[in-house]
Amino acid sequence: MKLSRQTQRRFVLAALALALLAGVGFVMLRSGPLAPVKVVLAEVKEGSFTPALFGIGTVEARRSWMVGPTVAGRVLSVKVDVGDAVKAGQLLAEMDPVDIDQRGASIDASIERARSAQSAAQAQLADATAKRELAGTNLKRNQDLARQDFISQGAIESRTQEKASADAGHDAARANVAAAAQDLKRLQADRAALNQQRANVRLLAPADGVVTARDAEPGATVVAGQPVLRLINPSSLWVRLRIDQGRSEGLVAGLKGDIVLRSQPRMRHPGQVSRVELLSDSVTEERIAQVAFDVPPAGLSVGEMAEVTLQLAPVAQSPLVPGAAVQRVGSQTGVWTLQSGKPVFVPVRTGAASLDGRVQVLEGLTAGDKVVVYSQKALNAAQRVQVVDALVPAKTAGGATP
Repeated sequence: MKLSRQTQRRFVLAALALALLAGVGFVMLRSGPLAPVKVVLAEVKEGSFTPALFGIGTVEARRSWMVGPTVAGRVLSVKVDVGDAVKAGQLLAEMDPVDIDQRGASIDASIERARSAQSAAQAQLADATAKRELAGTNLKRNQDLARQDFISQGAIESRTQEKASADAGHDAARANVAAAAQDLKRLQADRAALNQQRANVRLLAPADGVVTARDAEPGATVVAGQPVLRLINPSSLWVRLRIDQGRSEGLVAGLKGDIVLRSQPRMRHPGQVSRVELLSDSVTEERIAQVAFDVPPAGLSVGEMAEVTLQLAPVAQSPLVPGAAVQRVGSQTGVWTLQSGKPVFVPVRTGAASLDGRVQVLEGLTAGDKVVVYSQKALNAAQRVQVVDALVPAKTAGGATP
């Protein structure tokens, strides 16, 4: 039976449609959304390592000083320059004293006048004392005569009034002496304060150090507290280290480590943690520690970047997995394994981690288990998987994949 041409055409079209559907299905199952997820496996191995903490910091000075005036003024002279070594008490700069010397001369004159007034008050007190003693003697003599009826009662009253007047004059003279002493003491205190102001215009080095900055030049006007010069103690340089809070377990003072300066990438300088700051950086989520050099290297500069590796205590023999295999699903930490070709999430309890990416497993795995290290996308228990050696094929020397 011979088919008509139209029927043959329909059969051809149907065959092509079936072939197209088969091709689409094949593509979807091999590389489309229904394709198995490619995964890379690794074997859990028994081992031990020495964990370490790694962070980046900057070189800073433990002891630094900002030298400046205590009152606003104009810089008269600067005696040192950046890089100069200075000694404690050395004159570094001087501020314009303006009218301090003239005010000092005025206060000195006032002090001399106050001393003269004090001498006069003491002389007046001596005179009042003599008058009081004479009045007392006269009163006593008249009282004796009145008892013998030689003088009248009116004479007694007159002598009594003279004695009271002499006592009042003595008290006034003594108060004048005290007032003169207070005036002199006040003027001497003013003079001492002025002497301190005069001394403050001379900016002296607070300790031995090196000048790191010259912030003002002669003729410039600075306010109180504004630095004219900055000093550091070069023997107190250390590294202000920052370490991720999530990886800072074990960070304590006394840890030994190596410091690699940005200017000396091939040299390791031994050091140790001198102090762990109580305040962490809540913005960058980092803990801060100060790491001191055992022997400060030559040519060290403040502000230079440094990489610090701190050694912790070695961990005991235990199963180790690559850090990339540890995942967090919901509230559990664990790894994905393959059981009967299906992915299964196994919760684990992890311990220390090494800088090369190994993680200690305390519970949940044993040596020889296979875990998923990398996968094309996030896994779930219902997915099909395909084990491969690498997610991205390696390129040959010519640039083509093998």
